[in-house]
Amino acid sequence: MSERTAAEDSREGDALQVTRNTIQTTTGQGEWFTGAVYIDAVAVPVQGSRLSASSVHFTPGARTAWHRHPNGQTIYVTEGIGRVQRSGGKVQAIRPGDRVFFEPEEDHWHGASPTRFMTHLSLVEIDDEGKSASWGAHVTDEEYGASEGLGDPGDH
Repeated sequence: MSERTAAEDSREGDALQVTRNTIQTTTGQGEWFTGAVYIDAVAVPVQGSRLSASSVHFTPGARTAWHRHPNGQTIYVTEGIGRVQRSGGKVQAIRPGDRVFFEPEEDHWHGASPTRFMTHLSLVEIDDEGKSASWGAHVTDEEYGASEGLGDPGDH
């Protein structure tokens, strides 16, 4: 039997603070996404905060519609292989650890590669009216297909 230290005894009464997430996973709305997409809230704007953060899970081939954010958007890829494109730009591959910043009001889309799942954190700041995004047309198969020549980094 080992003896407990005074430090161990003093920590026993200190409970680790854990905030349980009571918001259920939602599915991406069909007018905003192509394919199966699942969204978990990470942070919601409350008590003066304007930050909205979500963990967004894309199945292979799933993607957002064209959209823009009034205050820009940062995405941070946590797993899988994905694709991003800004209006007029080239489709680019993204993978875990990559960060992408879309300028305020910049039309863009993002999603999974054709053969891999992709999850990213989405960080946006709502505007004064509580709006986080304006949604446009779905990314066509032709637009999405422009990424086919990229290959999937990490796929061998």
